[in-house]
Amino acid sequence: MNLARLFLAVAAFILPFCAATAQAQTTARILVGYPPGGAVDALARVFAEKLAEAIGRPVVVETRAGAAGQIAAMALKAAAPDGKTLLLTPVAPMSVYQHVYKALAYDPIADFEPVAQVATFDFGLAVGPQVPAKSLKELVDWLKANPAQGSYGTPAAGTLPHFFAVQFARAAGLDLRHVGYRGSAAALNDLIGGQIPMVVTTTSDLVQQHKGGRIRVLATSDRQRSPFLPDLPTFKEAGYDIEGTGWYGVFVPAKTPADVVARLNKGVVAAVQAPAAKERLLAFGLVPTGTTAAELARIQKADSELWAPAVKASGFTPAQ
Repeated sequence: MNLARLFLAVAAFILPFCAATAQAQTTARILVGYPPGGAVDALARVFAEKLAEAIGRPVVVETRAGAAGQIAAMALKAAAPDGKTLLLTPVAPMSVYQHVYKALAYDPIADFEPVAQVATFDFGLAVGPQVPAKSLKELVDWLKANPAQGSYGTPAAGTLPHFFAVQFARAAGLDLRHVGYRGSAAALNDLIGGQIPMVVTTTSDLVQQHKGGRIRVLATSDRQRSPFLPDLPTFKEAGYDIEGTGWYGVFVPAKTPADVVARLNKGVVAAVQAPAAKERLLAFGLVPTGTTAAELARIQKADSELWAPAVKASGFTPAQ
């Protein structure tokens, strides 16, 4: 074999590996802390496709499920601050867990740089057919007259609907008893069947049953009315000075350069605002946003302060 043929043979052998290495060096990854098939995973896959178009490099979704999102957060903390590793997470690991867990393995504020909030969701309080109340004030009056009826369901203990319901009970001067279910569907089945008088869960989970007349949603939790139930008042409009929303946000490791964060923010916002992505987010029951990095940092800290008293008042202690 002459030298030219030898060179071609070697090149044919090593070029695929060089290409794979180059792709690995330019591929971004989005860490997800929840199992495949769930809401966060589905959101990440929609988001990754549009983000790849916006930043001009492949984006893959990498599952690091476990410990209610904490494993993915720890993986982000350990990643290089080069803009190639991002975390898509709901609010709880970044604004609530520091008040829930005694020994969190990361600092939600110090260990990460916010990039952008991508979507929000709110909560609704619904009553079943056996409850006569047609408004939040009527419900409070009924509960005060019938304290034995003061129980409510949520998708699980230690969730934002649980903590928001604690806020409501404190604001209304009620002594309510929490019943944690395994998901909204189980709680709504018992609400419709009359086994429990009230449920607090994400508004999007309530829409179908409310419009079908099987339950009545009395109020929603955001400062603005829900786009999914715009005819219903917020808790503030109903006379109770509380609000609370959930959100999904994108974060990178601490010490990621500011110019890198700025480029990622631009790409994330473009991905969120893409018409196809907005349509999918709304189908998931989410309201697309796309904030600046500074705005997400403000939201993260404000929500940490917002949820801390409710977490403490709930008495919730996670299983170790």
